This record gives sequence, structure tokens and C-alpha cells, in this order.
Amino acid sequence: MSRAEAPPALGALLAALAGAAVVLAVFGLGPINPHNQGWLLAGPLGPDPVQLWLGWTYFRHTPWLLPPGANPAYGMELGTAIYFADAIPLLALVLKALRGLVEVPQYVGPWLLACGLLQGFLGWRLMGLATAHPLARICGAGLLALQPMLINRMAGHTPLAGQWTLLAALLLALGPGRGWRQALAWAALLAVTALVHSYLLAMALPLWAADWLRRAWLERDRWLLAEALLVPAAVAAALWTGGFFLLRGGYETGPGSQSGGYGTWNFDLLAFLDGGIWSSLLPDLPDPGHWEAGSSYLGLGGLLLLAAGGLAWLRRPVALPRRLWLLAAALLALLAFAITPRVTIGGWGGWLFTPPEALMRVGGMLRNAERMVWPLSYALMLGAAALAARAWGGQRAGWLLAALLAVQAVDLRPGIARRHSFVAGAPAGVPQRLFDPVWPALAGAYARVRAVPASNMGEGWESIARFAAQAGLPTDSIYMARVDEGAAAALRAKTAGILRSGAYEPGTLYVLRDAASLDLARASHDPARDAILQADGYWLLAPGWRLRPLAGG
Repeated sequence: MSRAEAPPALGALLAALAGAAVVLAVFGLGPINPHNQGWLLAGPLGPDPVQLWLGWTYFRHTPWLLPPGANPAYGMELGTAIYFADAIPLLALVLKALRGLVEVPQYVGPWLLACGLLQGFLGWRLMGLATAHPLARICGAGLLALQPMLINRMAGHTPLAGQWTLLAALLLALGPGRGWRQALAWAALLAVTALVHSYLLAMALPLWAADWLRRAWLERDRWLLAEALLVPAAVAAALWTGGFFLLRGGYETGPGSQSGGYGTWNFDLLAFLDGGIWSSLLPDLPDPGHWEAGSSYLGLGGLLLLAAGGLAWLRRPVALPRRLWLLAAALLALLAFAITPRVTIGGWGGWLFTPPEALMRVGGMLRNAERMVWPLSYALMLGAAALAARAWGGQRAGWLLAALLAVQAVDLRPGIARRHSFVAGAPAGVPQRLFDPVWPALAGAYARVRAVPASNMGEGWESIARFAAQAGLPTDSIYMARVDEGAAAALRAKTAGILRSGAYEPGTLYVLRDAASLDLARASHDPARDAILQADGYWLLAPGWRLRPLAGG
């Protein structure tokens, strides 16, 4: 390596390490160990890491099926694929293929570290479009990594920590690439993104469309037709592989849905300024009240960068280049989708108009609309850095970005400390949830576990599913990102009929989650053969339990 090449390589390494430092500041080293599972299940991170762990625990022990992402043991009639366990299918598929060589109980910690490294590295690459100065590129990359919208997802909905895919999409859309290399790059990136998370795919696809249209408009690239076929085919193949198309219904969420529909999780017009739980320097502003609110805060360092970009533009005004018009339009379209027709300012406001129900259902496929502002957030910070470098030069911009990165770190201390507390002191092993000694005996006596009535995130879903997963028993006690409600209703009706008739499914343990199911079981069971037990607050119907030589209860 020549001396001329060494500094850029060192700068890229330092930027990647800056991204990794954000992850380590939040999580420490413990979660990086693939055998450390307790931090995912201890509780404060919420249900999403538990969902991922359950999906992966079942998937890695399930024989290969077609499509490869099929995961029927987790959910049985309600189960579909690893895709809907939000378990980062990209990694789940690869690690399942390697299961004969390496045992990986959890890959979330290593995934988060990789996300930090890639966020820093791709931030370095993006900043290179604005300035060649290494300090500016490193500190700019640090600012793109030290963001609440990223850290918030790392400590909860962990697949969405893959925001480096958005940086990669911006890099492709802003760079000079064209021809077959650009086509292959977009196809590969969007296929990978599809196997990380569907929300990230929905953000990246408009950036590809803008880049494709820009090249069709300005460059007449002869590979455009092939790319228009290749990219959708690559995305569809990735989605099929992950099992996305196994779900027959339930993709969209209507306005009356229990989980909320389009407009429920909107982007407040002051969201960039809302310090919330994150800031030690700016106040917590009123917000719409949904659980994603507050995570779009850019940090004081990020806000000051936008202000510096504005001042730089006033000093040396420049029009938006024509080649960026379509990209800007795509980013603004994502912003409009994020705001939704329910427009709020500091939490105050309401519906400007009510879209047709059909459009509301389509919008409900991406019901957490606030997230769709992420690409614009990164693009604004990059644009501000570019304006600062243009107005004051790379070296001065570098010192400015270094100062802003320091401000950002000070400002976000409360949010980082709070996220760190979620995993600090968590046990390494799987925490016990059920303690009654009857559970191990039940695990050896039955072939599956049903939770009645069936539903997504029903009463006690986590404890029941953990018991079933550790016992290696299929279950319909689940939490999935999407469930076919028609299938759930059919299963509830079928199981109620079974309990009413007393013709129980062979080898099935029933966990009775409501009074109606318990009454049906009491009326239909044979006390000489079947047992109705109570363990850790759960009512259980154990068919044939009293016929066992060592029957309990």
C-alpha cells in the first residue's frame, strides 16, 4: 500500500470504529458473545428481541423446507416464516446453513456491532462526496452513527439497526455510477435489504427509483431496461427465500386495527427538535404520544450541523443540481408519507383529510410511518456538511464537525445511559419464567403446545412460547410482525369446537387463556383420563395425563 493510499484507509477504519464505539457505549462487550442470550430476554428491551430469539430458536432446529425461510413450528397454523419473526432473515438463513459447523444461540449482538462498523464506514464514504478532508469525513461519519433514530432501534427492534443499507442507497444514488455495475450494485443492495427488514426496503426502493429515472432522463444508460427487470427480480427472489409470500393475509392494517393503522404513528413537524428522553441540553417537547415519538431527534450536534449548513448556503448560495432533483423528490415523498394526513405540531393537530379506506390499508402495511423520514434525515446532514465544506473549506469543516460530534456525545448522554441500563447486569443464560415442577413433566409428555384462544401476542404468549421453545415443542403462542387474522379466526373456531367436543388433538397440551375456554374444557374432559391443572397462574388442559404411570395433579 502506498503512502497516498494509507491515510484514506486509516480514515475509513477510524470512521468504522467510531460507529462501533456507539454500539459498545450502549451495550458493552457482553451481548457480542453469541452464547449470551439473557440480555435479549431480560425484559427492558421489550418484546421484539424475544420475538426474534423465539423465531431463530425454532428456525435453526427446523429441517429445510421450501421456501427456505419457512418456519412452521413457531406458530403452527399461524406461523409462516422467519421473515415475520423480524429475525434478520439474511443472517438466519446463512447461520442455519452453517449449523453443522458452528452453533449460534443468538446473533443479535454481533449484528449490532456489524451495523455500527458499517454505519461508520459508509458514513465515511458518503462524507467523501462532500469533502476529501479526513477529519471532516471521520467526524461526519461519527455524527451519522451517533443518532437516536439508530440507537433507539438497536435497543429494541434490532433488525432496523441496519440503517447502513440506507447510507449505501444514498451513496449509490449520489455517486457517479452507471451501466451494468450500477445495476448489479442496486440489485445486490436491495436484495440484501429485503432480507434485513421490509421497512428498510420500503425506504431504499424510492431512492433506487429516483436514481434509475435520473439516469433515464439525463444519461440514457443502455443498461436501464435490464436493470428495471433485474432489481425487482432480485428483490422478489430475496423475499421468496425469506418466506415473505407464505403470509396469505394480514400485510395491511386497517384504520380500526388494534395495533394501529396509517396515521397512528406519524412524524410530528417538530420531531427533529424534540429532545425527549435523549437530550441533556434541549427540552422534551409535546408529541403525538405514540411509542416511536422522540426517536427522530437529530441531537444538538445534528441540529447545529443543519444550522451551519444553512449559514454556509447564505454565504455561498447554490442551486440544487438537476441530477439531484428526482432524489430530492423521492426524499420529500418519504417525508410526506411519514407525516401522514394526520398532521401534528408539538403533538397538536389532527387529520387534514381522510384518505379512502383502500389507501389507508395500503399505508397500513407500513403503519409506523415516522420511520420513513430516516433517509431524509441522513441526506440533510450530509448536505449540510457539503455546504459547510464548500463555504469554509475541508479543514475548517473538519474542526466544525469535530466540535459538533463532541456536542452530540454530551447531549445524548441521558438517552445512551438509559439504553445501556436495559442490558447492564442482564444474565447470560435464558431467564426462567415458569417455576412449577409440573412443566418439565409436561414437556416430556406432549408433542405440541396450544394457547387458547389463538391470537398474536395473546395473554402469556412469551412465557408459554419460551417453555415450548426450550422443550422443542411446536406452539401457536406467538408474537409475529404480521399474522393472517383470517387464519387466526379459523383456528380459534376450530379449537373451540375441539374443546367443546372433547375430541382433543393427540399429543397436545392446551393452555387456557380465558374463562370461556376453561369452561369448555371443564365440561368436555374426562376426569378419569384428563387433567385440568394450574401452574404459575396458567390453567392447563392435559389430555390423558391421569393415564400416565407417574401422572401428577
